[in-house]
Amino acid sequence: MPPLTANLISDTVTKPTAGMLEAMMTAEVGDDVFEQDPTTRALEQKMAEMFGHEAALFCPSGTMANQIAIKAQTQPLDEILCDEIAHIYRYELGGYGFHSGVSIHVMRGERGIVTPEMVKAAIKPKADWNPVTRLLCLENSINMAGGNYYTFDEILALTETAHSSGLRTHLDGARLFNVLVETGDTPKAYGGQFDSISICLSKGLGAPVGSVLISDRETIAMARRIRKVMGGGMRQVGYLAAAGIYALDHHIHRLKEDHQRARKSAEKLKQLNWVSEVLPVKTNIVIFRVADHVTARQVESALNQQHILSVAIDPHHIRWVFHLDINDEMTALIENLGNDIF
Repeated sequence: MPPLTANLISDTVTKPTAGMLEAMMTAEVGDDVFEQDPTTRALEQKMAEMFGHEAALFCPSGTMANQIAIKAQTQPLDEILCDEIAHIYRYELGGYGFHSGVSIHVMRGERGIVTPEMVKAAIKPKADWNPVTRLLCLENSINMAGGNYYTFDEILALTETAHSSGLRTHLDGARLFNVLVETGDTPKAYGGQFDSISICLSKGLGAPVGSVLISDRETIAMARRIRKVMGGGMRQVGYLAAAGIYALDHHIHRLKEDHQRARKSAEKLKQLNWVSEVLPVKTNIVIFRVADHVTARQVESALNQQHILSVAIDPHHIRWVFHLDINDEMTALIENLGNDIF
């Protein structure tokens, strides 16, 4: 029997639960390219209604959903705004330029949090040599800020600034439900502030594949065409959509368990001499800086030997992400860590 292992590399590593597998195996399916997959239609309708929007589109990945949102709401020579650690900027291969022909203005927020003043300062005046500032992209929660998140009041101030300045707004809400279970805010409240929202089903919610892009009917009609030209048209995808429906019905409220385990583990890390700093834990992500006498790669390797799978996100920092496949016994592996692992 293999040793007990805590895989904290990401919340994307989850396996479908027995109930989710049953929902997938019994899903009614059709050809989604011809809009004949009833389970996919049900997922898209469910998500649109949940966020108070008109329509939604099931996509293979969060990156595709974000890039479709940008393409559908901009034109070449436009510009988008985001924070410098946003996923759209750092981890999507410059797709905004590749797919949409737009430039990007990155703002330097505080742990990923930008302000209305930063947005106002970033908007370009009309001139032949300036791109047209068109779309404000926010991320909530913020992956590389250790799961930090905007309060809804902060969201309101930013979207009001953007809309009053003639910008559209997109939310990369890959882990938005992690925020909602902490704050008590509703999906519809967020839907009322953003022109488009992407939600990842394959992170904390535990589905094996997929993200959903939510917007108005006209934007989603364009998004379907963009998804097709990107190669994202899918056939009997209802088997995957069924997993998404199951995740929404069964896995949202339990996200708090992941947050509790993350906080408990962060407290343990603070006691270890090979850790110099632990970022404040707001949701399910723990990012910590290693001490000067070791590198993040060395710590990653040592933790692997302790059956705690981690990822070094730069030469000095390790990221742990908690999810539904991490149980109390796995968390105990962290509790048993000592100063002698090197």
